[in-house]
Amino acid sequence: MAPHNIVVIGGSYAGLGTAHYLLKHTIPTLEEANDTKYKLILISATTHFYHKVGAPRFLASPDLIPLSKAFLPIADGFRDYDADHFELVIGEAQTLDETKKAVVVKDTYGSAPSRSFSYSTLILATGSSSESPLWSIPGSHEKTIVALKETQSALPKAKTVLIAGGGPAGVETAGEIATLFPKADITLLSGADRLLTRLRPVIGAAAESQESALGVKTIHNLKVNSAISNGASTEVKLSDGTCRTVDIYIPATGIRPNTAFLPKSWLTDRGYVITRDATSLRGPIDNVYAIGDVAGYSLGGALDIVDAVRPLCSTILTDLSGGKVGKPVPFKQTVTETQIVPIGPSGGVGSVFGWRVPSFFVWGFKSRDYMIGMVPGVVSGAKFVKA
Repeated sequence: MAPHNIVVIGGSYAGLGTAHYLLKHTIPTLEEANDTKYKLILISATTHFYHKVGAPRFLASPDLIPLSKAFLPIADGFRDYDADHFELVIGEAQTLDETKKAVVVKDTYGSAPSRSFSYSTLILATGSSSESPLWSIPGSHEKTIVALKETQSALPKAKTVLIAGGGPAGVETAGEIATLFPKADITLLSGADRLLTRLRPVIGAAAESQESALGVKTIHNLKVNSAISNGASTEVKLSDGTCRTVDIYIPATGIRPNTAFLPKSWLTDRGYVITRDATSLRGPIDNVYAIGDVAGYSLGGALDIVDAVRPLCSTILTDLSGGKVGKPVPFKQTVTETQIVPIGPSGGVGSVFGWRVPSFFVWGFKSRDYMIGMVPGVVSGAKFVKA
């Protein structure tokens, strides 16, 4: 008899964490309870996991954190699972047939024909994409490595740097570059009336003050309409009608959910996957689930992934066992102010569960190494050894 296929689409934090937890805990419990074979098929558009949290430091210099620590092969983290229970597919989901319960996957590297994979249970963990490959992998991870290395090479020679985006990525990037290249003319554009709009105004003001101390000029309520590069420089047209020519332009704003292959009826007005119940993470229809940045419940923070893996897998266990085993663990979303934003290697600003934290806390938690030490555990599933 054919196994019950659990298909997980997405090879980043949410997809890897969910796949490991299901393989380590949920599937063995289900097989014992249901006398049914289960197989997990992990579909990833890239061969390598990218620790994009550290992008602001990676792009600033090749000497601070080696890229070999930022990109790890996904296959290595799953080599201990047997082929009867696990298959890794490298490719990009192109179309999904809701009636046939099948997803067509195109080979990322174009060397193999497209393949169709049937599913009985589907978990969508495809995340989001950015305008620049610095922040997310556009298919092959080599493209992101090239973009990082190009920026690393260009920065020492750059006299003018323009960074668009007043959120964490833009603020962190400005801080990293200003620390390493204090003679450069660095401008940070905020499309809002302040930096870090998910934090209270006083913390955004503190971030702007720290940026200013490093020599960064912050301009609010100004966005980039278009940017054209000629290789040596980039001409940027701004929302106030003016133009600037800069040596380096870094867009650090505007993400879009990776849902183009999904039925429109599964999506919110903004293109995210509908989650019918934010505590169970059930998706738009039965046997479809969503987790992480692509899901409608998510606020875009890391806790909406980390805190959701166990609840999601408990929901799947309950659903697939008919309630015979396991106990649902409701997802409890952190809605209090929580965000840690390094500004250079020595500290930064932030808040944890509504408590404003000092700069040294930011250093200890994130600024000193952008949590690079956690990467091997993300790929290997070390966090989910225990249920």
